Amino acid sequence: MKIKNFAMLAGVAGMLAACGGSAIVEPADLNEQRVFFAFNSSEISDEARDNLLGQSLYMKNHADTKIQIAGNCDERGSTEYNLALGARRANAAKSVLVDDGIDPARISTISYGKERPLVQGTGEEVWKWNRNATTTVK
Repeated sequence: MKIKNFAMLAGVAGMLAACGGSAIVEPADLNEQRVFFAFNSSEISDEARDNLLGQSLYMKNHADTKIQIAGNCDERGSTEYNLALGARRANAAKSVLVDDGIDPARISTISYGKERPLVQGTGEEVWKWNRNATTTVK
């Protein structure tokens, strides 16, 4: 009976592993790590969460590291609106790190709104890259 239950549990574990799961990888460097956002949103996607948890792992393994997270937006909307949205994006990214145990004193945030686009141009193929939160080591 015990062997049968063990075999069943092993089979379930194998199926779960085959389904993928999270891809949390510690980056070699935190500079220019980016997470991306949907239009008009500061919601952290699953992919962004995995990236941020990798950054958190790096920070846990490098206790002296301090970072700044910059929130960025695409060119649409007013300067004021985008500065506020960029701040929400930077703070959403910071929250993931803090919730994972990183001391908030090690993380500063800033919003550049639409003032520092990663990619120049217009259209969704450009805008999707400019909606981000970028991590830089300080």
